[in-house]
Amino acid sequence: MGTIEQGVKQAVENCLRVKAGEKAVVITDQETFEIGSALKAAIEKITGEVQFFVMEDFGKRPIDYPPAIDEAIRAADVSVYAAQGAKGEGQTFRMHMLNAVEANSKLRHAHMTGITPQIMEQGMCSDYNEIQRISRLVYEKVKDAKEIRVVTGKGCDFTAEFSPKLKWNISDGDIKPGHWKNLPDGEVSTCPLSVNGTVVFDGCLGDSFAERYGPLENTPVIVEIADGRAIKESIRCDNEELLKEYIEYLFEIDQNSNRVGEFAIGTNTGLTELICNMLQDEKHPSVHIAFGSPRPARTRATWDSKSHIDGLIKNPTIYVDGEIIMENGQFLLEGIV
Repeated sequence: MGTIEQGVKQAVENCLRVKAGEKAVVITDQETFEIGSALKAAIEKITGEVQFFVMEDFGKRPIDYPPAIDEAIRAADVSVYAAQGAKGEGQTFRMHMLNAVEANSKLRHAHMTGITPQIMEQGMCSDYNEIQRISRLVYEKVKDAKEIRVVTGKGCDFTAEFSPKLKWNISDGDIKPGHWKNLPDGEVSTCPLSVNGTVVFDGCLGDSFAERYGPLENTPVIVEIADGRAIKESIRCDNEELLKEYIEYLFEIDQNSNRVGEFAIGTNTGLTELICNMLQDEKHPSVHIAFGSPRPARTRATWDSKSHIDGLIKNPTIYVDGEIIMENGQFLLEGIV
């Protein structure tokens, strides 16, 4: 474990590689103000000036995406979003912001939804040279895969099919112009062509679900998927309030919010436990899938959604075209101990 200062230094100098003279933007909120201010100060030392936005200055959360932030993002060379998620804000704010990020071909963007001091001291202080090495090993195994099967002792058993027309992405902390990455980092992901089988989310859920409902170990969310879409009648969870809200999220936002838009394998082996915060937990050596947006600009998917909600599967065994690359959460690739 490191310190917040070390995590900030890694984000600014090693991941974003901020340079003198660049236009920079930092977006934060009141709850994350300490981290946001530390990021601003570190960037300001290099660039001399930072446009700094606090989300509550634009109104009560959830807020709509403000023109002032949009204008700043579209003109920036480097930007950071370090704030907590608010219910509904994925649709009203973050999706619009990421669209603006992806429209700026020179921008390097660090996306840190739900960032905490603990994550700055853990995931942001991992060995990113090692993350980059492991991510490349995993990528080489999956980039040409026709299908990947995921099985766990909790009853999860599904198969994802893939198309060469859909792009696999390495997220290893190395943020290049025209790209954005979640920090902390460490995953290899794509949009699957289709998914069929039973998914058991027993880690945590994304968006604002983890904050409100905590770990899913004792109340897993079970979803049957057919032809890439969640079957509404199949969804089960012993937490009735969570079940109701999750079903609403999947089936009441738009026609694709129940469609699997992401399949990802975590590659940050510096993480040894889950903390029930998807920003970090999805980088833990495991599998997560997301219903909703496939991030078309990154994956070349031909469809989209206003929503995107991740779900984490603990201790999976992963078969890539029949070859086991992870068993019960442990990588079995040569060169990974």
